[in-house]
Amino acid sequence: MALSEGVTRRAFLADLGRGASAIVVLSVVGCGPAGATPLLTGVEPKPATPDPTARPTPSPGESDPTSGGGHGWHRVNLGFVSAYILAQGGEAAIVDTGVAGSANDIEAALTGVGLDWGAVGHVIATHLHGDHIGSLAEVMTRASGATGYAGAEDLPAMESPRPLQAVADGAEVFGLRIVTSPGHTPGHICVHDAAAGVLVAGDALNTSGGRVTGPNPQFTPDMDLANASVAKLAGLSFETLFVGHGDPIEGGASEQVAALAAGSG
Repeated sequence: MALSEGVTRRAFLADLGRGASAIVVLSVVGCGPAGATPLLTGVEPKPATPDPTARPTPSPGESDPTSGGGHGWHRVNLGFVSAYILAQGGEAAIVDTGVAGSANDIEAALTGVGLDWGAVGHVIATHLHGDHIGSLAEVMTRASGATGYAGAEDLPAMESPRPLQAVADGAEVFGLRIVTSPGHTPGHICVHDAAAGVLVAGDALNTSGGRVTGPNPQFTPDMDLANASVAKLAGLSFETLFVGHGDPIEGGASEQVAALAAGSG
């Protein structure tokens, strides 16, 4: 599949993926002071104020989720951050929720793949920054049957109408493996779908110009730990990389991460 980021601020992008799974991602700007030298850095744009009146529209060449589908990876592009939905077997998992006011866009994505809030069984927050959990409380309210998950160290900073479950390294949620990846935040986690060859990296990685970059040092309090997490992610096998900031990498993504970790990115 080929995914690209639209130029309009709340453009909605969706691509039907291969296999029997689907994910929708919303992302926004994220974290941390400079200090240590990163493996390779990306530039995160400043947060923009979401337009609550805007309707998500597909970018040229992208499939419109309202046209049907159901299984595959889907991306909701909010302009500077993304959220993802994994749909399989009539159930969905949401990875990150974007800035405040993004719940309607997630709902439109669910509708586009033939699902609704009642089908959402899992909501996974990669980390505590507001561009990734700004709509967490509203999403958890609308998805009243969903269980929420996050890294233990980030949980105290998250507001939800129901308690979230702390997930440890190697835990499984909806067939997805949780990979702890601290540094950008203490409790940052990534989501690895080994069967589909997909890694959802939150802000542990970025992309720029079709290349993988490391976490933004401006928003990453512990770059040494973040770089160690990049090396850890380099040990995973995946072809496709979804990030909070930047376009997806389609094909050979884990090789790029390995090169980054080796200092030759």
